Amino acid sequence: MKELEKQEEVEKKEQEENNKKEKSVIKNTLEWVYCIVIAIVLAVTFRYFIGTPTIVKMSSMYPTLEQNQRLWLNRWGRTTKKLPKRGEIITFEEPAKVEGRSEIDKTKPIAYYGEEKKGFEWFKYNFLEIGKRSYIKRVIALPGEHVEIKNTKVYINGEELQENYLQSGVVTDVTGEGFDDFIVPENCIFAMGDNRNYSTDCREFGCVPLEKIESTVAIRIWPLKLFGKVK
Repeated sequence: MKELEKQEEVEKKEQEENNKKEKSVIKNTLEWVYCIVIAIVLAVTFRYFIGTPTIVKMSSMYPTLEQNQRLWLNRWGRTTKKLPKRGEIITFEEPAKVEGRSEIDKTKPIAYYGEEKKGFEWFKYNFLEIGKRSYIKRVIALPGEHVEIKNTKVYINGEELQENYLQSGVVTDVTGEGFDDFIVPENCIFAMGDNRNYSTDCREFGCVPLEKIESTVAIRIWPLKLFGKVK
């Protein structure tokens, strides 16, 4: 009888030890999951409000930027709602297609973005950037400035814009029903790619509202031989 009681006591202790181990494993697993979730939230928050790396995918900014170069984007300007300066290279949300508009109204040269997303769709599209496409261009004109594109040149308030960043022989034209003579609306910027003949930019879809500007290019981080500020 005593042997049976001892055996039951041993089994009870073993069961308690096993329960403790199981609880410890569950606790450790939950702690790791909690840490991973916190890390992801912090990373996504930093990416949205502070900065993020990116890869150049198109050639519209050639020769300033080339395909597959890696950049660090500064997003603090979006967080503080600061308008970028002329000459800065920015990224902004891709507008709706120009073909989606029946005609261009040159009295309202603002890019068309369609209906604003709401709720979780906004969070998924803007915060997580799932399904989102962005353009990278150079700021040419600021709010209230008169832009004219004529004789293959850009004029701001009647004065020719000196664009030393353009490759020799590059000219600026507007094809079709694009924007070639207008005043930049308030809280908007006019931007173009440095590779003018191969850039879809504000000449086609209009000026970009401040709230659609995502970041400014801070530095080039790859290739290492070109590491540094992008001009």
